[in-house]
Amino acid sequence: MTIEIKAPTLPESVPDGTIANWYKNVGDTVTRDELLVDIETDKVVIEVVSPTDGTLKEILKNAGDTIVSNQAIGSVLPGEKKAAAKEEKVGQITSATDQQAEAASDSEAIISPAAKKLIEENKLDGSTIDGSGKDGRITKEDVLNVLESAPASVSKPAAASPSSVGMSKEGRLEERVPMSRLRAKVAERLLQASQSTAMLTTFNEVNMQPIMEIRNRYKAEFEKVHEGTRLGFMSFFVRASTEALKRYPAVNASLDGDEIIYHGYQDIGVAVSSPRGLVVPVLRNTDTMGLAQVEQEIRQFGEKARDGKLSIEEMLGGTFTISNGGVFGSLLSTPILNPPQTAILGMHKIQERPMAVSGEVKVLPMMYLALSYDHRMIDGKEAVQFLVTVKDLLEDPTRLLLEI
Repeated sequence: MTIEIKAPTLPESVPDGTIANWYKNVGDTVTRDELLVDIETDKVVIEVVSPTDGTLKEILKNAGDTIVSNQAIGSVLPGEKKAAAKEEKVGQITSATDQQAEAASDSEAIISPAAKKLIEENKLDGSTIDGSGKDGRITKEDVLNVLESAPASVSKPAAASPSSVGMSKEGRLEERVPMSRLRAKVAERLLQASQSTAMLTTFNEVNMQPIMEIRNRYKAEFEKVHEGTRLGFMSFFVRASTEALKRYPAVNASLDGDEIIYHGYQDIGVAVSSPRGLVVPVLRNTDTMGLAQVEQEIRQFGEKARDGKLSIEEMLGGTFTISNGGVFGSLLSTPILNPPQTAILGMHKIQERPMAVSGEVKVLPMMYLALSYDHRMIDGKEAVQFLVTVKDLLEDPTRLLLEI
């Protein structure tokens, strides 16, 4: 009796998903809780594991197919592990494995690194490719010739991604990869934001010297007390933004049709770059969070984003967003709104610049700040005052404690 592999239950805000990648082929042995397939939604990639030990009997939905909640996507034929039977075959398997390993070693020895990469990406059998290099060495050109001359005969397993490597009209190497569902959704939302909102950006700059002095003075003790959590800049910006959002509720609002929703809480999204695209996990109730908790959650979000482990629930909602392009070296930019939010704060690179201070020129570590906002809901005066408030709180962090 087979056991169905079903798609997980998706939230109401995520109507469907797309099969991204199967890690097993029909007939492969699987173990309980072993990763079988990735399902990509508009917000996150969900991993589906095997419900039992056995053999993958059937794949009902292939890479690129659309699925809905709890839909059957495959089946597993349960089977028990028989240790005795395995022991009887150990000698035969070992002998065969040694021969295969030796053959594989010989094959790899005559394949150039560039050719090997193309073979792996296109799931080709290197033993079937004739090498034109010295001593029969397989070159990149040999692999490209195979791809060009017989693309229809190249058989890829279910786990392969639907990409293609070939030559352009000018005879140069190109690879075509379909845009992921997540990246396509991000592109759609960004385009929608730029076309459907009256977006305007106001700029200011902040002297980061006070924050840097606090970090240098307390970072060792902070990390020791909070069990390895490092004191970064983002926690100060989250706290400063939270206080500023309290004073200017319009910046913390959302647009729902013809209605403006003023939120009585501050849920701040932090834009994080991941291998699959831009994601925005949300810090909930930042008004109740200390610097250490903010840093801990941001670090966890970053690790989950890199590993594709962020859940949909962690990215739902949010009343305001902070994007830090400075970690990549950006000196100045205009961040795009994250609808239905009304504003987004952009952080940038810290750059030493000569500044006039009390009639004297001093070199200070300065950062440009950018606040993009929907002018339909936020007046220019409110936007500028909000950004000035963030600047004042960062340049005099004591204000955060005194709430002034």
